[in-house]
Amino acid sequence: MQNSRLSDRGENDAVENGDLLMPKFDADGLIAAVVTDVASGEVLMVGYMNAEALQRTVETGEAWYWSRSRQQYWKKGETSGQVQKVHEILTDCDQDALVLKVSVAGNGATCHVGYRSCFYRKIVKPETGPLRLENIEAGKVYDPQDVYGKK
Repeated sequence: MQNSRLSDRGENDAVENGDLLMPKFDADGLIAAVVTDVASGEVLMVGYMNAEALQRTVETGEAWYWSRSRQQYWKKGETSGQVQKVHEILTDCDQDALVLKVSVAGNGATCHVGYRSCFYRKIVKPETGPLRLENIEAGKVYDPQDVYGKK
């Protein structure tokens, strides 16, 4: 991997109006990355990147993340074949969040439980009782046990 090409954090005007990438990572060294389908704009997932994962993503053109649960880098699709080819990376005005526009290889699914998108349920407010979740996707694209084996 090449040396980091990320710039040090600058003054607000430079961050908000300048032309250098100066990401603001949180206290854990992470930045949120909302991942969308390049063709449809559908939100597929949210991941987190540290400086190295962002650098790997920029250099390879494939999405890399930092797994908070496993405390390690992971290339999306390395096991499943559902590699995310990055077409564009956007940052917001204060550079503390990213949007990755991707196309997904393999079966086109992103969610590790088998759905195309990790956002396959919506919140429903029943007349009484707790809030519920309702599936909004037609069904799973694949069986996770076939891809990842039994856990």
